[in-house]
Amino acid sequence: MLEICRLSINYGAIQALRQINLTIAPGEIVTLIGANGAGKSTTLKAISRLVPIQAGQVFYQGQDLAGDRPDQVVARGIAHSPEGRRVLARISVWDNLQLGAYLRRDRLGIKADLEQMLALFPRLAERRSQLAGTLSGGEQQMLAIARAMMSRPRLLLLDEPSLGLAPQIAQEIFALIRRLHTSGLTILLVEQNASQALQMADRGYVLEAGQIVLAGRAAELLVDERVKQAYLG
Repeated sequence: MLEICRLSINYGAIQALRQINLTIAPGEIVTLIGANGAGKSTTLKAISRLVPIQAGQVFYQGQDLAGDRPDQVVARGIAHSPEGRRVLARISVWDNLQLGAYLRRDRLGIKADLEQMLALFPRLAERRSQLAGTLSGGEQQMLAIARAMMSRPRLLLLDEPSLGLAPQIAQEIFALIRRLHTSGLTILLVEQNASQALQMADRGYVLEAGQIVLAGRAAELLVDERVKQAYLG
């Protein structure tokens, strides 16, 4: 479904990614793990066309995304739930959800999906008229994911969904991600909790200083001594 070939990204004089290669097959959960500043979020932003590509290519279903705008990437079937939630604080939960469908014109489908998201995220249903900025951190994360789902993606990019959340709330978020995956959604997951991410994923990649240093089945990475020492405590 997704293929990244020798991708390099620079922020001025800083090289954030160095010729990385990555693939995702339909129906997989693939996780990117690594320390802060390793290039994980940059990888997701490159896929979403939020940062310029210096070298390399990103293919989605065989099509090169290099010339796409971010909205065109969404239209192709890729949604991005960013680090830090980025909900629109001064509008309601309901309006945030509707904005997730801004490229769509199928009113009946949008209405059905809005109701589906409220069923999937009951806390959002209870707070549908509430300003998004007044939600708790966990509720804002639920809203960020639900908003991304309103574009009807086939590939969901999740950036640090458990960041800053209490352990119990983080487990609720992980359970929701599993439910989305079982519905057939393909997921690329960036997650600070490497152990949890690898337990959920089919495969994983380890990024260090903008380079992929390890890749393999998630179950194998969980027991790899290098991964255990660096990321699993």
